[in-house]
Amino acid sequence: MSINFTILGQSIFFFVFVWFCWKFIWPFLIRAMRERQQTIADGLEAAAKAQRDLEHAEARAEEILNEARAEARGIVDDARGQAVQMIDNARTDAESERERILKAAQADVAQELNRAKETLRGEVADLAVLGAERILEASIDRDRHDALLDRVAADL
Repeated sequence: MSINFTILGQSIFFFVFVWFCWKFIWPFLIRAMRERQQTIADGLEAAAKAQRDLEHAEARAEEILNEARAEARGIVDDARGQAVQMIDNARTDAESERERILKAAQADVAQELNRAKETLRGEVADLAVLGAERILEASIDRDRHDALLDRVAADL
């Protein structure tokens, strides 16, 4: 055998091998590479979509958080307003209660003063009768002079 037949045999075998690979193996490899390429592209697109969704979710979460903060501020402001209103109502109620108690006390004082005046008038009348009895050294008729004493007490 010579080197020419060896090279020719190897060349034929090589071309048959290339043809066999080109016909039967190469399409499977190309299909597998394309599927892999498509899978990678889908994965990258899914990652990009997930990133966009994450950014959208973060923006929405920030928006919801801002709304919650605004609502919390509103609730606190309402609570402060209610507290001020409750304090004002309590102050008004206390003021009206103070006025009522003051008027009741003034009425009690006036009533006690009138009682004291009446008692004093009665005692003055008794003292006047007693004084008149001593001056006259005689007993004055009590029924007759009660009317007189009532007139004197009313004048006082």
